[in-house]
Amino acid sequence: MAFFSKFKEKSGGSIEFIIAGLGNPGKEYEYSRHNAGFLCLDILSNKEGFRTDRMKFKSLVADTVINGHRCLVMRPQTYMNNSGEAIREAAQFYKIPPEKCIVIFDDIDIPMGALRIRRKGSAGSHNGVKSIVYHLNSDNFPRIKIGVGAKPHPDYDLKDYVLGSFSKHEKDVLAKTMETACDAIKYILDGDIDKAMQNCQLTGEKK
Repeated sequence: MAFFSKFKEKSGGSIEFIIAGLGNPGKEYEYSRHNAGFLCLDILSNKEGFRTDRMKFKSLVADTVINGHRCLVMRPQTYMNNSGEAIREAAQFYKIPPEKCIVIFDDIDIPMGALRIRRKGSAGSHNGVKSIVYHLNSDNFPRIKIGVGAKPHPDYDLKDYVLGSFSKHEKDVLAKTMETACDAIKYILDGDIDKAMQNCQLTGEKK
């Protein structure tokens, strides 16, 4: 994975967007499947030169400018199932509507390495997204779904699977997926989610 190499805080104008990567705090979860949203923010921060290192809104945050848009980038520290608490606090404070809250998270229903971008939609089985829908009282927010693949066997415990760590090969596959996710974020910030969906959706690892 690519990680921090440069840090540069930027500001100007009012906060326009929230970009929230979902995951669980703590070293034991750092490379887990459920932390795909956090890991994607690692790559975004490295590319854009910011660092999510200030605690605010129950999150580690950065106030930065991406593609000319001032954004609050968030890593909720509430644990996954309560992610909506953090995003609601920030959205209310900055008066950010749901359609300008971009959420990045893992999805077990799409193949490893696949990328799906949606304008809005139901939470499905993802508890972090369920929390956001509940706290924003809306499902009208763009989401970037990073495919982590289905559990290996129907009897395998789902919690153990999503909290399990990626293999080295999976990390390599996902690094490329997350680079593309960062491109999608820029399209969405520019108001062109259709272009993000056309250009940035990936089908996943070829078997």
